[in-house]
Amino acid sequence: MFNKSSIGAATAIVLALAWGQPAAAKVSAQEAAELGKSLTPVGATKAGNADGSIPAWDGGVTTAPAGYQPGTPHPDPFAGDTALYEITAANADQYKDMLSPGQMAMFKRYPETWKIKVYPTRRSAAFPQDIYDAVINNATTAELTEDGNGFRNATRSSPFPIPKNGLETIWNHLARFRGQTTERSVKQVIPTPDGSYTPVQFQEKVLWAYAAKGATIESINNRLAYFLQEVTAPARLAGTILLVHETLDQRAEPRNAWTYNPGQRRVRRAPNVAYDNPGTASDGQRTNDQLDMFNGAPDRYDWTLVGKQEMIVPYNNYKLDGNVPVRDVIAAGHLNPEVLRYEKHRVWVTQAKVKQGTSHLYATRTFYFDEDSWQPLVVDNYDARGDIWRVSEAYAMQYYEQPLLWDTIHAHYDLQNGRYLAFGVKDKDDYVRFDVPLTEADFSPDALRRAGTR
Repeated sequence: MFNKSSIGAATAIVLALAWGQPAAAKVSAQEAAELGKSLTPVGATKAGNADGSIPAWDGGVTTAPAGYQPGTPHPDPFAGDTALYEITAANADQYKDMLSPGQMAMFKRYPETWKIKVYPTRRSAAFPQDIYDAVINNATTAELTEDGNGFRNATRSSPFPIPKNGLETIWNHLARFRGQTTERSVKQVIPTPDGSYTPVQFQEKVLWAYAAKGATIESINNRLAYFLQEVTAPARLAGTILLVHETLDQRAEPRNAWTYNPGQRRVRRAPNVAYDNPGTASDGQRTNDQLDMFNGAPDRYDWTLVGKQEMIVPYNNYKLDGNVPVRDVIAAGHLNPEVLRYEKHRVWVTQAKVKQGTSHLYATRTFYFDEDSWQPLVVDNYDARGDIWRVSEAYAMQYYEQPLLWDTIHAHYDLQNGRYLAFGVKDKDDYVRFDVPLTEADFSPDALRRAGTR
């Protein structure tokens, strides 16, 4: 099996010392003054690396190509790039210092078919100016709650651009800007080991309460987001609807969730939509808290910030945004590596270990967060024996019309049973939009009943 003892190789290029659990001290004004100077507004190192393989951040991609229409597949602004090199099972050891233990394990599990095509690094991540202003302001005001299961004195996006501990990094992900509203039509695919599959079609709407202009933690009543997800295919699952009111401090008030079952034609409370319970229509291949790489309360883990390193990660994966047929994306064992794009970027490394007295299917998880966006790009998930169980990758891209960086697909590869789950798979008719008018009334249990009986 693949053991977590190899994590040392993946964190060989550590640029910061490990920090412990929540600290009371805030970022000093002097530290925060570097945001927008030596640091980007979200806390990344603005300069490139020593050998130039990671360029300086120049503001990212904020303009859509001419002719682009929101709700259609995003044209690739880097379509002219060619791969610099390929990593295969034969040469993977040469790159192990820039790969996670889970990524290395993929070469052992699929030595004949898995490879990583590495392209020029494009630091495309960018956000609106008002979000930058909010993050810079958060740097000197935000603080964790006493138990670390929430934060205060922050608005609109990541509260801790200069993190001091592991909990601050996971909150940077959970609270990062993903627009004010989102609507998307996407597929979830769970191939059998031979590559056959039946896609599950989802229609989702999200109102990001915390991200709203003028919102404060007090004004949002502890609501981070409102989420509505409907299964529209296949027929045996169609009409199943999930409604979630995502709370910020889930120890103070747990996530509120309801489901509508078309067979019963009833709305029911769903307290099990959390933690390591199986995700919707997932066939046991992902947990609830693996949607968006991690969601929900962080309270079952102790979080340790390991540091920062240079790493080869998925990035600028525009081909996956409906620009190639689904049949060319899905393969046996893993996504088709010919349509995937990897680049070298700097990432924050955070390790989560299950707390004593609690439980989770994944005893340890190692997160690799993009320094330019706080998007988790890779997560290694270990079982109770200390073996790598599932490797998660987020195939990120810059949504330039918003602008923001988010994944277009995230996949969870099960190294034990040879299967995987890919969420966000798109054909040319699927879409993501950030301009849909939504209100809290659209996310009430009554609205769920109406949606289920229409």
